[in-house]
Amino acid sequence: NLLELARDHGARILYFSSSEIYGDPDPNHVPTAESYRGNVSCLGPRACYDESKRLGETLCRVYHEQFGVRSRMVRPFNVYGPGMRRTDYRVLPNFAAHITDGLPLNVYGDGSQTRTYCYVSDAITGFLKVLVNGAPGEPYNIGNPKPEISVLQLVEEIESALNRKFEKHIVDYPDTYPADEPQRRCPDITKAHLQLGYEPQVALRDGLKLFFAWAEDAYRDAD
Repeated sequence: NLLELARDHGARILYFSSSEIYGDPDPNHVPTAESYRGNVSCLGPRACYDESKRLGETLCRVYHEQFGVRSRMVRPFNVYGPGMRRTDYRVLPNFAAHITDGLPLNVYGDGSQTRTYCYVSDAITGFLKVLVNGAPGEPYNIGNPKPEISVLQLVEEIESALNRKFEKHIVDYPDTYPADEPQRRCPDITKAHLQLGYEPQVALRDGLKLFFAWAEDAYRDAD
């Protein structure tokens, strides 16, 4: 419906895809570029999300090629920052909620899975650059490629940023958590850098300080 609306009115449309479309990438394709076709099971426990995002991108490309719709696609990589709900169940709001409540930090699995983290202001800058100057019909990774760290290393970064130590527990994934979690997720942002001049500015430790300073009040008030 949105693509039809954009077609009728000659509007631009920015589709929010996901880094999840790459599935659990082959280590030879980490950092992962937009050209990587993905390692996703259409019948897997995460397929309803992964495949719907992939199909959305296909529709955007088809509408651009067949009808000239000026569609662009962004693939965000682990965006974080003020405004995230404490019940979001992503790792940073989860940790922030536990810290606010004085609880240990629960690390799922063995904590070796790696991610990169992009502060919200850097992400929004990237999204707007894609909308205004991105090539129609093209996808762009938006995220911060450095540092790629494990969840256990993330806890250490939080401790350094807040100058505090926290008790942490290694726990099994809850039954409600979809299996087949990607073990690595790190963007290659060369395309966005060369075509759009995109370059994240907020270092991880600085972003963590900003997020946890906000969350300390926001999550306590939410109680």
